[in-house]
Amino acid sequence: MPRTTDPEADDLDAVPPPHPVFHIEQALLGALLLDPRHLDDVTGIAPVSFSTAAHTALFATILSLPAPDPVEHATTTKWLDQVLAAARDQARGLSALYLHTLIQVCPSARHAPAYARIVEAEHSRRRLAAAAQRLMRTAADISLPQRVTTTLAEAETLTAVVDDIAARFPPHAGSLPRTPAPPTATHHDEEALDEERLLLATSTLHASSVGRMRWLTPGDFTHSLHAGLWQCLTALTRRGTPVDRMTVLWEAQHRGLLTTGARPRELLDLLAGTSGSPPEHWGERVLQRSVLAIAHHTGRRIEAYTGDPATTPYQLVVGSRRALADLSAVRTRWQHATSPPPTDSPTRTKSATAPRAGPPRTTAPLTARNSR
Repeated sequence: MPRTTDPEADDLDAVPPPHPVFHIEQALLGALLLDPRHLDDVTGIAPVSFSTAAHTALFATILSLPAPDPVEHATTTKWLDQVLAAARDQARGLSALYLHTLIQVCPSARHAPAYARIVEAEHSRRRLAAAAQRLMRTAADISLPQRVTTTLAEAETLTAVVDDIAARFPPHAGSLPRTPAPPTATHHDEEALDEERLLLATSTLHASSVGRMRWLTPGDFTHSLHAGLWQCLTALTRRGTPVDRMTVLWEAQHRGLLTTGARPRELLDLLAGTSGSPPEHWGERVLQRSVLAIAHHTGRRIEAYTGDPATTPYQLVVGSRRALADLSAVRTRWQHATSPPPTDSPTRTKSATAPRAGPPRTTAPLTARNSR
């Protein structure tokens, strides 16, 4: 006969234990319930800073109610009853027993500022994680009409969150996070590969465009062979060497691209493709994918930092800023690629017409007087 399990026991086993900050939130709320005067010492947090709805409701209620008389509060539960009644409007599961538990677990009400600082730090971690996840979702959302623009706007929002955390927890020397960065995603999308091939073929045919596309780098390509061929094209253009399929093949041989399994005929066929669009069009397509990929990887890096409980707020700031620096660099290149070329204003030239004649003289010009 099959063994039957207790569903309630399974549900209890599936519930993860609370994070350490949950217990610290309890200690902070217990300190404020025990001695509401310490609310004046608590700064940097708001009701949203707490991790549960019950704790959020309790802190909001404590903020909203007038502080009780210390003598009366030491002898009666009148103010605690008011807190419970008001907080139940937002969190119906609250009970007098839970308020008693909060007071019992608080080691010292005088440590309320230290508890609040910890709550502030963990709330900053959650804010940063949420902003990083929004960046990843936006970068991966193919339904957006202006995908790059929207993604870069989310990156600005994420940067603002990092700056706010840095103002609260200024980083110091030795604040590098120890969490290893996630590996870069390596997937060869067929559409991306086709666009890279078209870029290489049209750039070989119209080599003059290569020099104008300095905003594109080998790291923007999804395939290492295509990145190497782009290096060949840029090197030939920089040296002023004639560019065609044969010279690119010769350069590819010197750069070791033929030792990676690519055959000469395959490279020649790849570079022989044609397209009605100019190289700049395909270059922007390649760069666009790079912007989105780097944005998504930036979000993954920051999410990894926030997911490591050993990472301090100071380390979160330093690690996030380093991750955002890579995204900022590719964003600058994207702006260069998509900005219209500057229009040269016409230079002013001096008029070649003769100066206007003055009125006719009616008398002889004065001569210099002899000194007496």
